[in-house]
Amino acid sequence: MGRQEDLIRPADAVTPPERWRYARHLAALADAAGAAGGRAGAAGITAEADVVAAVLRDPDPIMAESAVVTHLDRRATRLLDDAAFPAWADALALVVADRAFPARRLREWTLLRAIGRGEPWSAEELTAASDWCQRTAAGPLASYEALTLLAGSARTRRVRNAAAQRLRRHTA
Repeated sequence: MGRQEDLIRPADAVTPPERWRYARHLAALADAAGAAGGRAGAAGITAEADVVAAVLRDPDPIMAESAVVTHLDRRATRLLDDAAFPAWADALALVVADRAFPARRLREWTLLRAIGRGEPWSAEELTAASDWCQRTAAGPLASYEALTLLAGSARTRRVRNAAAQRLRRHTA
């Protein structure tokens, strides 16, 4: 983490507080993702998975998982339409498998990708998904089928209303 670490961490800190470690972790994760030019080549995937594993070894598991999920959100957004997304998701799924929150978020990104690309997905998986996933699915990625399902079965009124509005605009 070299010079970038010196810019983030205060010089007088013996043990950096979690907010400094969080920033360092995000920087290391971004560097690993950027090493492959922002794309998910085989070497880039391996390096990124190694950094994710290192971050998850942090003594503060909540902070570490938060940094990893922030990274997953940033990377998945960029890779959603990339042909390498499945390989990236599979590699990271192995690393986060024993961490409930990051594993769920990665599964939900895979679900969102399937919905957005018109690939097979299950209604049960979408209705059981987190509020975050349902809100995201009701956004620009949504298929007509997903919007119809969410308008009638989403967990929150906010998502049901958003999906219904998108359906009205879609059919108008």
